[in-house]
Amino acid sequence: MFERFTEHARNVMARANQEAQQFGHEVISTEHILWGLAREINGVAAAVLEHFNVDLRPLRKEVEKLLEGRPHKDTVDALHPSDRARAVVTYAIEEAHALHHNYIGTEHLLLGLMRDSEMISAQVLANLGLQLDAVRDEVRKLAPPSHTSG
Repeated sequence: MFERFTEHARNVMARANQEAQQFGHEVISTEHILWGLAREINGVAAAVLEHFNVDLRPLRKEVEKLLEGRPHKDTVDALHPSDRARAVVTYAIEEAHALHHNYIGTEHLLLGLMRDSEMISAQVLANLGLQLDAVRDEVRKLAPPSHTSG
């Protein structure tokens, strides 16, 4: 599934998995993906967040508070993404397709995290002043269709 993901996008997903394991969570949630995105300082999403003056440190602290409040287990077997985390990946793929990109980058994951306003990740990003259409417009500026490194 991740073969079209850029190296930076794969880093985000790997960090999401690691974070879920470290917190002893049974599933990878949208908050874990958002945590991974906030930790990835390279890639188009980081540039988009910087454009909108989003400081990643407070974002990471906010997500960490959300994650700490969840129940945890001492040992966790193989992790699976939650339904909403799977939806984020699906949305990211759809966003890449709509933008005529042949890869899935951090920018697409960012858009995927914002698509469903019911998701906690979308609410956190909205609380930071981000709006889906404005973020999408900035992605178009920073990652033209020929771009392949985000």
